[in-house]
Amino acid sequence: MKSEANAEGRGKSGATRGSGVRKARAALSKRAIVNAGVELADRDGLEPLTIRALAAELGSRPMSIYRHVESKDALLDAMVDAVIAEMEPAHDGPDWRDALRRRCESERAALVRHPWAIPLLESRANPGPVLLAHHNATLGALMRGGLSMPVVAHGVALLDSVVYGFAMQEAGLAAEAAGGGEHVEEVASDLVEALDPATLPHLTRFVAEYASTSEYSFGASFTFGVDAVLDALVRAAGTA
Repeated sequence: MKSEANAEGRGKSGATRGSGVRKARAALSKRAIVNAGVELADRDGLEPLTIRALAAELGSRPMSIYRHVESKDALLDAMVDAVIAEMEPAHDGPDWRDALRRRCESERAALVRHPWAIPLLESRANPGPVLLAHHNATLGALMRGGLSMPVVAHGVALLDSVVYGFAMQEAGLAAEAAGGGEHVEEVASDLVEALDPATLPHLTRFVAEYASTSEYSFGASFTFGVDAVLDALVRAAGTA
């Protein structure tokens, strides 16, 4: 009787374990894998992101991951698409300038949340459908502005340069703040005391009169930069 009870217990235990494994496999989907990859990259950056590390994060095995994504490159493509999906594409309304400004603001916000994605956006050999649709909407807005194709190309490059550059700098500032770094105004105030106005007169004046005051806003330069590019595109359209 005892051996039968033990056998029955082992049977139930084995059934429970088997059920747990089946549930884990059922829960493992491409979306879950991609979301975990994004979370891992947000936390640790891209360098530690491997299929093995991702499997450990999910409590799974590498071979289980490969059933849903064929390679690390395919995973990165899907992760980029997931980040792009957080961005507002340029709308197809008549105000092409507003469409591009809103697109840039949304893109900047997403890249500040996911700075690891910046170098991947233009380097994917197999861009996903969401990324392609995002590019298509941007090009459509520029073309509605009556720009020639060379100026359309300039517009894409310049707007993305402003967005990517600011997102990278803001991510660095956010990381410093998270690590207990000082506010920009405090850093600037300390810098004023360390600067020698005799040798660095322009830098000393800039920091003392503006950068160390509450009037200074790093983010305001983003709006200025986007508008400067858009103004130049409007002038180019008028010339054409």
